[in-house]
Amino acid sequence: MDYKALGLKTGLEIHIQLNTSRKLFCHCPPVLRDDEPHFRIERRLHVSISELGAVDPAVVWEVRKRRLYVYEGYRDSTCLVEIDEEPPHMPDGEALATAVAVAKLFNAKLFDEMYVMRKIVVDGSNVSGFQRTLLVAYGGRARILGRDIGVETIALEEDAARKVGEEGKSVFYRLDRLGIPLVEIATEPMAYSPQEVGEVAWIIGYSVKVTGRAKRGVGTVRQDVNVSIAGGAKTEIKGVPDLSLVPKVIEYEALRQINLLKIAEELKKRGVTRVEFSTADVTSVFQNTKSRVVKRVLDAGGYVLAVEAPGFRKLLGFEIQPGRRFGTELADYVRAWTELGGLLHSDELPNYGVTGEEVSQVSARVGDSFVLLTGVDLRELEEAAQIVVNRLNQAPVGVPEETRAANQDGTTRFLRPRPGAARMYPETDLPPVRITFEIVKRAEEIASVSLESKLTQLTELGLSRDLALQLVKSPHLEKFEEYTARFKSVPPPLVATVLLNIAKAVVRDGVEVTEEKIVSVLEALDSKIITKEAVEEVLRAMQPGESAADAARRLGLVRLPPGEVEKIVSEVVREVGVGNVLREVMRRYRGRVDVEDVKRALSQLRI
Repeated sequence: MDYKALGLKTGLEIHIQLNTSRKLFCHCPPVLRDDEPHFRIERRLHVSISELGAVDPAVVWEVRKRRLYVYEGYRDSTCLVEIDEEPPHMPDGEALATAVAVAKLFNAKLFDEMYVMRKIVVDGSNVSGFQRTLLVAYGGRARILGRDIGVETIALEEDAARKVGEEGKSVFYRLDRLGIPLVEIATEPMAYSPQEVGEVAWIIGYSVKVTGRAKRGVGTVRQDVNVSIAGGAKTEIKGVPDLSLVPKVIEYEALRQINLLKIAEELKKRGVTRVEFSTADVTSVFQNTKSRVVKRVLDAGGYVLAVEAPGFRKLLGFEIQPGRRFGTELADYVRAWTELGGLLHSDELPNYGVTGEEVSQVSARVGDSFVLLTGVDLRELEEAAQIVVNRLNQAPVGVPEETRAANQDGTTRFLRPRPGAARMYPETDLPPVRITFEIVKRAEEIASVSLESKLTQLTELGLSRDLALQLVKSPHLEKFEEYTARFKSVPPPLVATVLLNIAKAVVRDGVEVTEEKIVSVLEALDSKIITKEAVEEVLRAMQPGESAADAARRLGLVRLPPGEVEKIVSEVVREVGVGNVLREVMRRYRGRVDVEDVKRALSQLRI
């Protein structure tokens, strides 16, 4: 697609967990736990009017679902702040300094005072019904690795509780993650291609990570993406699970908006501007149905409701994203607003056991374009029918503004309406936070380690820029720094290669590689017991409890001493001449001679 011609605009919100010793608003440890929780509490959300007399539409939407939220905690690592029975403590100074450092990395303008705000959260992931956040800085701009990055705001906020399951209308959250400090970096709208936006997301995330103040591992960085095209609408996509998926999510959302605009144009040609609410109970049509989907509901005493969709023939089945059709959008709305599992529509029938005769009978009642809803609660079916009609009436307009969730394949699904302006208000339990000289001084120390400076530092150690980038992107950077300081005789590029390439190749073949094995191999290299050519073979062959040195002796891969290498080189020179000696020695004594020893012996021989 020609993204410039489409008018593609993309904004990022990158959320990065900070590596602090306590949570943001209490002194509990910021650690995740998998053991059995010590207690559970139950809460429900209720609608409340803001100080301005407004109600957030996203809150209304969530409360209508009538969910019960169950929060699981631990007596030794969860306190009254997390269960909203005690006022929050003052923000963690370590997290404040890191947030200020991030502002400096992007040349953002700091506020003299920070005000803790309450941001309404509608999914139950915060016990209080809101998330506490501090606006730290605004208006940043930086050029990093060739990309011009404009930053609208930088905020410091508490992470949400961790969802661990659902049972019916009950949603279970673990309180261990609630309150872990997050820095949120929101960019200006960008006119970059999806691939370029993916690069920007990587640059932002790793600019913070290389400071050493961010947590590493799965789930410690989360990306939200805002996407729009000319004629479309701003769509917020929550929870893109992986940086590598960002370009595909943007591409598929642009494609979705293009296709929704095509549907709107076709409806205009057909003269469809509005769909009137009209339904028919067609349960009797399916009394003898062979469709398992429908029969299961009827056997439970349920109903089949047909919703008229005049003018939508062949548009309900119109593909808007790979594997997802406009009918899928309708089904997403039904699933999000009700407890129903989805729907069937006329463009995909006959199918799923529904016969052509049954389709004809329904068409005779409601027309040739319709949606079928099945369920045991007639009131819920009527509610779902209204939701379908509401979404049908958005189609002639084009693209609705909404919040969507990212799927694993890069497509998206409806999550909830976009929140309104009434979702943010001041935290009444905490005073303003002043940025002191001590915080700024500490922040400057943290910000002294930038992505550019880290890459320069690694290349100065002998790593190629590609290998340096690979190392920064990996979870092994801290171990690399630890190992290069510990094993001074092992060249840093070799340490990086062992961590990134050799160990990965061995694991790919089904061999377990532990940190103990890697340390043992590096110790053997540092002690000159093995050569770098023998590393992979030794790592593959190491038995449980066996050191790399012992494995090398068992395999006959102990490094030959320099004196013996000199003798070997002299003999090979007499046999094959000087020109081919390096290749011949390495071939005959593979894994037992170091190439540098051979070069040194050859140099001395020539003298």
